[in-house]
This record gives sequence, C-alpha cells and structure tokens, in this order.
Amino acid sequence: MTIRDILQNEWRHLVAIQPSERPWQLPFVAALTSGLPLAVGAWFGHMDYGLISSLGGLVFLYTPNTALPQRMAVLMMCGFGMSAGFALAQIGSFHRFSTIAVLTALALLVSLVTRFYRLQPPGALFFIMAAAIGAYMPHNVEAIPLRVGLLFMGSLLAVMLAFFYSLYMVRRIRPLPAQPLAPFDFQYVVYDSVWTAAFTGLSLVVAHALEMPSPYWVPVSCVVIMQNMSMRALWNKQVHRILGTFAGMVLAWGLLRLEPGPWEVCLLIMLLTFATEFLVVRHYGMAVIFITPMTILLAEAGSGMNLPVADIIQARVQDIVLGSVIGLIGGVFLHEARLRAWLSLRLFGVPFDPPARGK
Repeated sequence: MTIRDILQNEWRHLVAIQPSERPWQLPFVAALTSGLPLAVGAWFGHMDYGLISSLGGLVFLYTPNTALPQRMAVLMMCGFGMSAGFALAQIGSFHRFSTIAVLTALALLVSLVTRFYRLQPPGALFFIMAAAIGAYMPHNVEAIPLRVGLLFMGSLLAVMLAFFYSLYMVRRIRPLPAQPLAPFDFQYVVYDSVWTAAFTGLSLVVAHALEMPSPYWVPVSCVVIMQNMSMRALWNKQVHRILGTFAGMVLAWGLLRLEPGPWEVCLLIMLLTFATEFLVVRHYGMAVIFITPMTILLAEAGSGMNLPVADIIQARVQDIVLGSVIGLIGGVFLHEARLRAWLSLRLFGVPFDPPARGK
C-alpha cells in the first residue's frame, strides 16, 4: 500500500458520517435536562447551583431502548450512582493526594460496575466527569450536603423527563426485549477497568505535578479516549478529538468574548447540548466542536466568568491535550494484542482470549 493509499484511507475514516436511528426527540430532551436547572439557577441568581444540578441531568443520556420499567430502573440506579460518586469526590477533595486516590478508586469502581452490567455508552464517562468536576470545586464540608442534593435533584428531573419521553417513544419505536446478563468476561470487565483507572490516576498525577489549575477535564479526556473498543476506533477518535477541539476552542473563544449573561449561557448550553447529542453518533469530530464550548460554559458558569477568556481557553486546551495523550498511551495497553496478552498473564494470571474483545 502506497502513502497515497494510506492517506486516502485515513481521510475516508475521518470524514465518514455514520448512519443513526437516534430520534431527534432524544437530543431535544437532553437539552432540556441540561438547560432547565440552569434556567432555575439564573432565575434565583445562583448559576453555581444550576451548574451542579445540570450535571445530574446527564443521567438522561443513559436511557436504554427497553420497556418502560427497565428504563426507569436503569435511570434511577444511574442517578443514585452519580450522586454517590459526586459525594465521595466532594468528601475526598481536601488534599490533592486524597483527590487523586478517590477519583482513581471511583474510576475503577464505576468501570467495573458499568462493564459488568453492560451499561450502554457513554458508559463510565459521565459518572467520572461529574465526580471530577465535584472534586475540583472549592472544598467546603458544610456545602457538601447542599451540592449533593442539588445534583440529585438534577438527576430526579432527568428521570421525570425520561419517563414522559419514554411514554411517547415506546409507542413510536418498539422497545428491545430485556436481555439476560451476559456471561462474566474477565478481560472486558476487570482487565479493561484496572487499566482505565490506572491511567486515569496517572493523568491526575501528571496534571498535579505540572501544577495545572483545576485539571478536572484531564481525567475525563483520558477516559473518553480509552473507552474505544479497537485501535482503529481509538485512533479515529483521537484525530477527531484533536481537530474538533481546536475548532471548538475557536467557537468557545467567540462565545466567551460576547460575555453572555446567565440567561444567554442557559440558552447556549441547551443549543450546544442538542447539537452534540444529534451529531455524536454520526460524526464524533463534529460533535466535539460543540462539546468543547458546552463544557467550558458549564464549568465557568458557576464562577461567574471571572477569569480572562485567554486563560480559560489555555487551561482547557492543556487539560484536553494532556488527558488525550495519556489516554492514547493507555489505549495501547488495552488494544495492542501482544502487550495485552503478556500483561494479562503476568499481572492477573489470566490468558488473553482475543475473541472476548468482541463481546
């Protein structure tokens, strides 16, 4: 194969639009679950409260295409799990070493549980994201019950909206039958979870060693990259993430330069959430263009946009680059067959069975 053929093949992977049967109603309701808590916060003059509740709204994205009772059970458990993880991250954020230890342990626990129960994408991602944002909020023991309650209320709102969304959708799209729990797969459940947690912790250690301010987006970027199921998917997502992030930073810079107020931030986040959820299953790179400013606005809304725009953009670029690079290295430990086989046998005493990766 010539260099030209290789470049053409990479270009096809880069620009390919994936077909999707995701209904437009799902991104619309996802926008409501993120935007309504912020609207309440803007109304009462507490955007910081709205920000925390909007994190709980991410639970809606775990809505499975199953019968209504199974949907509600999954979402309520996700809401409880996200609230518990957020609470533990808040409790353990009194020192940087405890923060790293708690987030690493949570990454391991959440990865084990979501993989054991085969939770649909985004899998462990949003649990870790909520915990990471919570861990880097200003530590205040007295505020922990309030913050956890706010996130739980956002989760409750998401479950309520998911209930009405599901009542409408189950009549339009036939739900999938309930599936029995898949056989336990050590490679998928344990091996992948251990390395995901290890590199999540490593990304935090490096971020603190470099004295990066509030590096909550470093472990999230690491997990995003490592969740791919093959080296091809890993590489594609890394390229999409790099290109989409730079385009998204330009968009974020333009939006922040407009100095949006609380109501404008609420509307922008709803629009960006809709665009993200509509595109993410079709073309990840295009979705990242909207994910980047959305996450920046979410994080900065609670602080009142006090930092200079250039400092905000620089900090988030550093977070994403560092997390993505460490996630790419971690992906090699997951998907390079010979290295995986050697590590699996030496560290866990379990031989690597390649067909298990397809489960």
